[in-house]
Amino acid sequence: MKLFLTIQRDVVKRPLISQVVLETGVLINVERAHIDANEGWVLIDVPEKEQARISSRLTELGVEVKKLENAVLHDEHECVECGACLSICPQEVFCFDADFHLVVREERCILCGQCVCACPHQALSIRQ
Repeated sequence: MKLFLTIQRDVVKRPLISQVVLETGVLINVERAHIDANEGWVLIDVPEKEQARISSRLTELGVEVKKLENAVLHDEHECVECGACLSICPQEVFCFDADFHLVVREERCILCGQCVCACPHQALSIRQ
């Protein structure tokens, strides 16, 4: 399960994810991050059965935690199923089904936004 972490200035320099891994024994996969001296955000993937415990501990440490759901918004009315998104996505979020209709597997998304830039019909967007 993907979690989006927002880290504020007062805790940005602490090794929070490492601390939670050591305390809980749960492996956390960092999929994408942007951190500077003042703040940051991190996209992590955790086992679904451990999501509540990890979220709770990170919140206790001063991190804002949100479940990442419906990360990629797909406007089926604008989409012409050209496959531009499919060819550029590093996580294979997009594929065609047996009838050649576009399928969006949003649970794979890492919020890179490359699909949004590639779509010639602006049929894709990333949830903010």
